[in-house]
Amino acid sequence: MNAMIPFPDISPDIFSISLWGMEFALRWYALAYIVGIIIGWRLVVMTVKTPRLWPDDTPVMTPAQIEDMLTWIILGVILGGRLGYVLFYQPGAYLGDPLAILAIWEGGMAFHGGLIGVVVAAWVYTTRHRINKLTAADAIVVGVPPGILLGRFANFINAELWGRPTELPWGVVFPGRAAQYCPDIAGACARHPSQLYEATLEGALLLIVLLWMVWRRGAFKRPGLTCGTFFAGYGLSRFAVEFMRQPDAQFVTEGNPLGLAAHVGGYGLTMGQLLSLPMIVLGAFLIVRARRGKPVVT
Repeated sequence: MNAMIPFPDISPDIFSISLWGMEFALRWYALAYIVGIIIGWRLVVMTVKTPRLWPDDTPVMTPAQIEDMLTWIILGVILGGRLGYVLFYQPGAYLGDPLAILAIWEGGMAFHGGLIGVVVAAWVYTTRHRINKLTAADAIVVGVPPGILLGRFANFINAELWGRPTELPWGVVFPGRAAQYCPDIAGACARHPSQLYEATLEGALLLIVLLWMVWRRGAFKRPGLTCGTFFAGYGLSRFAVEFMRQPDAQFVTEGNPLGLAAHVGGYGLTMGQLLSLPMIVLGAFLIVRARRGKPVVT
C-alpha cells in the first residue's frame, strides 16, 4: 500500500456531564441533526420571503406555516429514519426484539426511511391546509442538503459507514477491529472515506445546484423541477458512492462478499443502490414533466 491517512482523534462526544449518577452527553451526530434542521428551516423561510421566486410571485406558504410544518417534518425524520433502518436493513433482528426499535440512542437510522417519513408528514400537513403539494415539495427539498452534509460529517467523526478497502493516497485507517481487517491485506488497511464523498455530493454539491436553480434560474416557476432535481441528484450520488462504501455487515457473507442485496436486470445491487433507484426514476419523471410545461410567471 502506497499511503494511508490515520483517523483523526476526534471524540464522538462534544462534551459529557454526570448528574445524579447518570451521564449525559452531547454527540456530534445529535448536533448535526439539530443544526441541519435549523439551517434547512431558515433556507426555506428565505425562499418564502422572496416572492419573485414563486409562480405568480406568490409563495406557496407563509413563514409561520413553515415553522408549523417543521414539527411534523422532525417527527417524520425520526420515525421514518428509524423504521426505515429496521425494515430495510435488519428486520429479522428487530422482529426477535421489537422493543429494541425504540432504542434510537443506540444508533440505526436510514436516510431513505427518513425521506419517506418527511414525504408522509408533508403530505398530511399540506392536505390539511390545502397547500399545493408539488410546489411545497420544491420548497422543502432546498432545506434538506445541509442536514445531509452535517450528518455525513458526523458519520465520519463516529468512524461509521466507512468505505471499501482502497490503495488511494487519501484512504483512511478507521479505528476498530472490523474496519482495520481486510482479508487480502496484512495489517491495518485503509478505506475509502465514503462519508466524505457523500457529504460532498449529496450535501454540498446538491445544495449549490438547488440554490443556483432557485435563485438564478427561476426553478420554482416550474413546479416539480427543484424537487425532481433533488431526488435524481441524491439518488445518482448515493448510487455512485455505494460502489466505494462498505455494505452493512448483515448483507456480507462468504458467498456474497460485495454485500449485494438484490439483482435487477442481471446486475447486483447493494441495498443503498436498490433504494436509490426509485428516487432516480421519480426525479427524472418530475424533471421531464416540469420542463415540458410552461413556466408559471406573471
